[in-house]
Amino acid sequence: MSKILLVNGSPHEKGCTYTALHEMAETFAKLGVETELLWLGKKPLQDCIACNQCMKTGHCAFSDIVNETADKLRDFDGLVVGSPVYYGGPTGIVTSFLDRLTFSCTKDARLQGKLAASIVSCRRGGATAAFDRLNKYFQMSNMAVVGSQYWNQVHGFTPDDVRKDLEGLQTMRTLARNMAWLAKCIEAGRQAGIDYPPHEPVIMTNFID
Repeated sequence: MSKILLVNGSPHEKGCTYTALHEMAETFAKLGVETELLWLGKKPLQDCIACNQCMKTGHCAFSDIVNETADKLRDFDGLVVGSPVYYGGPTGIVTSFLDRLTFSCTKDARLQGKLAASIVSCRRGGATAAFDRLNKYFQMSNMAVVGSQYWNQVHGFTPDDVRKDLEGLQTMRTLARNMAWLAKCIEAGRQAGIDYPPHEPVIMTNFID
């Protein structure tokens, strides 16, 4: 059975972002896909300090929810990260989490080949800028970014408002169906002997002597 990790980057555990993720979780369940919801909470999360320790060990130097999540990723086929919109971008805790998670997983390519998607919740504007910011983490980690029928966003000031955003909720369901289908396609490919493509060692061009 496929398994997807849903990350809630809102300070409100059961707020608008949760409402959108919950819509996805219910759709996944109907399709036989298991989900786990991870709430990042309200406590401050350490930023990346560019110490590069993770390039040697494969784990972040700070032992917290980032390393806990990284260790669990081997059991998941995909990742969905949700965030409310703050000043046209995702929350600080989400970016701190993803800065450290994606970089620390580079050494053993732990995210490579997994499905990924981001969803954002906003009262009115800034959704597409936040959505674009989150997707960059996946696009630079050799992940397969899954699309839907529109930008993955819901609108509303409260969870009840989001429940009235019929287009937004439909977008969440469509996204979940697309992810479930692709997860099953990947599994069928594995069973048919189609492996993930090998990649060259990363080249980092630097023009500064």
